[in-house]
Amino acid sequence: MRQVLFTDLDGTMLDLYDYTYDATLPALNALKRKGIPVVFCTAKTQAENEYYRAEMGLKDPFIVENGGAIFIPDGYFSFEFECKKTGGYCVVELGALYGALRKALTEIREETGFKITGFGDMTAEEVAKDANLSVEQAERAKAKHYNESFIFDEPKEKETILFDMISAKGFSHTYGGRYYGIHGKNADKGKAVKILTKLFTQEYGAVKTIGIGDSMNDIPLLKAVDQPAAVRDKKGGWLDISLPNLYKAKGEGPEGWVEVVEQFTLQ
Repeated sequence: MRQVLFTDLDGTMLDLYDYTYDATLPALNALKRKGIPVVFCTAKTQAENEYYRAEMGLKDPFIVENGGAIFIPDGYFSFEFECKKTGGYCVVELGALYGALRKALTEIREETGFKITGFGDMTAEEVAKDANLSVEQAERAKAKHYNESFIFDEPKEKETILFDMISAKGFSHTYGGRYYGIHGKNADKGKAVKILTKLFTQEYGAVKTIGIGDSMNDIPLLKAVDQPAAVRDKKGGWLDISLPNLYKAKGEGPEGWVEVVEQFTLQ
């Protein structure tokens, strides 16, 4: 049976603070030798995903901006399916476009007076400072198409008002630990994983899917795979989710990621 690994990046495959992934390389190389696809499923943009795919030598599909779209390299599957052909990819779009999301956030800010600062309101230098990125990394993070990340500088009790207003405008929200996100209602990591799993199944027959995450916005991903796994966060705990077969790695970040890979794919 063919295995497919779906993985988050920040705080999972990448260290949450310095974005290093050296600890994952031996396990990653073993996955490549075994021909196990490694599919990024993350809040990151197309540009960010492409950067890490190139750095790690991966050529598999990837899911961007919390399920906003699936990017499948041309010719990756041996059959045709419905998608948007662009830039060497067959793209399955699920989410709303960036302009509509920015417009909704602007309206909410004007209607409530809430202190909302999106990546689109910040320079690359400001994003770099706030997110502990280089300016080059920040530029890739700002290159959004299906999601807007933003800072909500208000008391926690006002979150409910914010979320209700996002819903009223026809969109959904996420919270990844530092930044909030607004995206289309059909943008969903779980939906994207299921679409790709169906394509992998059509290509290879029966497949077993493994998913690795660390935060609340990974829950749809973990619910959509055969074997979900959570790595420890920097506080030493795991995300709050109840799944009967959830594997809780002892390690945090990349160390936990390696533990999961060794447990379920390399034995």
